[in-house]
Amino acid sequence: MQAIRTRYHGPTNTKGSRLSAQCEAGRIYVPYDHELNLSDNHEAAAKALADRLGWKRHPMIGGVFEHDHYWTFMPI
Repeated sequence: MQAIRTRYHGPTNTKGSRLSAQCEAGRIYVPYDHELNLSDNHEAAAKALADRLGWKRHPMIGGVFEHDHYWTFMPI
């Protein structure tokens, strides 16, 4: 597995707020869910990318550096 970086992208004239989740294996964009707070949106984006890549779900650990969130999975 690889670490995942998530980033918030604010709204534009044509698109609403969204988050990107990216690692070496790929990138996705997910819409911002206003029912969640910002940290939970970042975690949801990281989980969505892991699901898309077919990675088995393990507990995740996240941290923030220069406005981006970074996620890694704990071994079980």
